[in-house]
Amino acid sequence: MSHLSLVISQNGLSSCPFSLEVFSSAQNQKLSDDGNSSLIDSHVALKNQNGCIKRSNNLLIALTGSPYFKGMPLSIEQVADKILNEFEAKGTETHAQIFAQILGTFSLAVISLDSFNCYLASDRTGVNRLFWHSNNKGDFAFSSSLKELALLCNKQNNISAQSLYNYMYFHMIPTPLCIYEDINKLKPGNALSLVKNEISLKPYWLPNFKESSDNNVDTLVDQLHEKLKNSIKGCIADETNYASFLSGGLDSSTVVGVASEISPQTVQSYSIGFDAKEYDETPFARVTANHFSSKLHEYFVTPEDVVAAVPEIAAAYDEPFGNSSAVPTYYCAKKAAENGIKLMLAGDGGDELFAGNTRYAEQRYYRYYLAIPKALRKGFFDHLINALPAGLPLATKAQNYIKQADIPLPDRLQIYNFLHRHDPLEIFDKDYLVSVNTELPLAILREQFATPTQASDLNRMLYLDWLFTLADNDLRKVTTMCELAGVKVAFPLLTDEIVDFSCGIPSDLKLKGGQLRYFFRYAMKEFLPKETLSKSKHGFGLPFGVWLKDYEPLRVLAHNSLEQLKKRQYFNPAFIDKVWQMHSDGHASYYGELIWVMMMLELWLQKHTGN
Repeated sequence: MSHLSLVISQNGLSSCPFSLEVFSSAQNQKLSDDGNSSLIDSHVALKNQNGCIKRSNNLLIALTGSPYFKGMPLSIEQVADKILNEFEAKGTETHAQIFAQILGTFSLAVISLDSFNCYLASDRTGVNRLFWHSNNKGDFAFSSSLKELALLCNKQNNISAQSLYNYMYFHMIPTPLCIYEDINKLKPGNALSLVKNEISLKPYWLPNFKESSDNNVDTLVDQLHEKLKNSIKGCIADETNYASFLSGGLDSSTVVGVASEISPQTVQSYSIGFDAKEYDETPFARVTANHFSSKLHEYFVTPEDVVAAVPEIAAAYDEPFGNSSAVPTYYCAKKAAENGIKLMLAGDGGDELFAGNTRYAEQRYYRYYLAIPKALRKGFFDHLINALPAGLPLATKAQNYIKQADIPLPDRLQIYNFLHRHDPLEIFDKDYLVSVNTELPLAILREQFATPTQASDLNRMLYLDWLFTLADNDLRKVTTMCELAGVKVAFPLLTDEIVDFSCGIPSDLKLKGGQLRYFFRYAMKEFLPKETLSKSKHGFGLPFGVWLKDYEPLRVLAHNSLEQLKKRQYFNPAFIDKVWQMHSDGHASYYGELIWVMMMLELWLQKHTGN
């Protein structure tokens, strides 16, 4: 028998404001006496935080976010009722099929109060998340807050050696592991079932990459524009006090443009600038704002801002997080909050749905070589190219090309990863490294890449990025920084309708002849400014490596952080010294990024482990 208790987060801005705990206990019978009534009494408190808890007969549901059923504009309480009705009518063994009907952003738990079986799910793109823990005593706990779950399970000081290595590999900690030992993330679009103390994980939803070329391209363009309007209308809902992030790129410009098209009011937009030309995108943001008559608010981030905000930013994340664009994201959201904005629209997702990242096009160049019969490649071309005199620039390029071509996807996407260009024994303490599986990061990538059925290599790379670039990185960056700044955020390019639509665009139309986002650019050619359409991908970068050389307080913060990190026995101290020296010797950008990642790790550890 099991006991169920409920903890409600006091932070009303949390995207997943509930946490529940299920574990073996001799006190389980209390639930049917006074325990259950306390759960139902908590309904009002949770409702105010965009969630609800309900009971129907022997089933209990906790639901949060903005879920809905196709064609049914229901309140969250009505959605919860429908889910319970589906479970009662069809049985708990059909939980995956029931979850597959739910759209929108959500995290949920359904618990059988007689058997104490438990069923968890979070939304398809990972806007909302769930974390879970189990042990060999039969205990099971889960929460939408990693911090709360670590406290509940007394894991807050149990740092996972493997996850720390994964952090250095990815600059964040990818699903399914967490920074704490024995706590896992539930993968987006997946369901967890706990039945008779046995845990099972499986997808309740997978993308259907239809690859159909039957539709007329112009028809698809019309459909995209209509779906974008519906998506932004749904994200805004009844909120009139909203604004949009605006970098001046395709995605943020599209969001501002469509919002301006459907809104009776002037759309507010917010952009970040830098006193560093190669990082500053405000000229492109101004072009978009002028084109759509949006009122643009600009804020120029300074090195002083970085020093002031970095410790707070590092502490705000549930796990170490090394994406430096969190800083401009925070100041952009902060400026909006100070102006009374309640909701920000973010343009994340377009590159990962419609093939806008350079690495997608780069993989096409290997196809020509791999199309040559293997026997001919190995017996003639490889031998010929490797026999070229060493030191010739073209020979070196050709030899590197065939070496890289022989690396299969998705491994080939990581050939420039720092941990593949340096021996781990050079970077890490040898005793620490004994406890780590250095092959695990690639194993996680391979599993995600292989998951879609009947998908092209391009669509597999997109699906890979839905987890690693979006759910575990960009969405965490934006949601956490907006929460810290005091505003809500929505992602109109990642609604189920847009995601499903993108899956039906043929691969050779998403990426045509090496042209990134061919279809999307074609669809927007009469809508967006020409300067926006021709702009190269940039994003909210941060000139940290440059500022680190020139601004002494930032150097002091970074240097002190790395000196403290040396004492933790994770890294080889000589390597940290080398990184610092290499940055000073002229490799400001490359080694500046590594210094940032290690600095943020140390600042996070100081805040969350108390030492």
